[in-house]
Amino acid sequence: MSHTALVTGANRGIGLEVCRELVRHGLSVVLSGRKTSAVAAAQELAAAGMPVTSEVLDVADPASITACASRLANRGVAVDVLVNNAAVYADGDLLGGREEDMREAIQVNYFGPYLLCRAFVPAMLERGYGRVVNVSSGLGQFSNGLTGPAAYSLSKAALNALTVRLAGETHGNVKVNAVCPGWVRTRMGGEAAPRTVEQGADTVVWLATLPANGPNGGLFRDRRPIPW
Repeated sequence: MSHTALVTGANRGIGLEVCRELVRHGLSVVLSGRKTSAVAAAQELAAAGMPVTSEVLDVADPASITACASRLANRGVAVDVLVNNAAVYADGDLLGGREEDMREAIQVNYFGPYLLCRAFVPAMLERGYGRVVNVSSGLGQFSNGLTGPAAYSLSKAALNALTVRLAGETHGNVKVNAVCPGWVRTRMGGEAAPRTVEQGADTVVWLATLPANGPNGGLFRDRRPIPW
């Protein structure tokens, strides 16, 4: 049976590559982003014969999440795979950084995935199948000291905590995992990053297509578990 994936922040970079790879794995994809560029990106893939549709979705806006879930339900689209990829990044330390940057990072990088999980995971549990992949970062690892810009690292640490808690509340063939894609050459990562978008997307796609005996509640890099 073909499954459908919703990928956030997918109009470029890792998210867009994840969409391409999920189609190659036989999934239908809902490519979403907060701007109409998501529509153009989906149309380009669809023109190449890929089963990709688009949603304009701002994960920082709870009303936008609710509206997206309603539109998909009205179209009869069941989301079997949720890839929480959308994120923001701002420089600054904890005491000197801007408060508004911290609030935005928590809203986008944590509350967005939290609300999307609340919108789609209950139906996954009812159907007995689901995959949630939270795109996190090594900067959110307690084992690495939560290094890097404060707003980004703390919001990713919160996303990691969400992953662990949600994995504990799911059952059956519903799996929730997080991934550190590494430092990838995207608009966020910059041209100096050593990894390609294909390398960054690989573990995301692996977790999104896990078999029934695959892992649950872990953090992974290059398909291997890493400490929280």
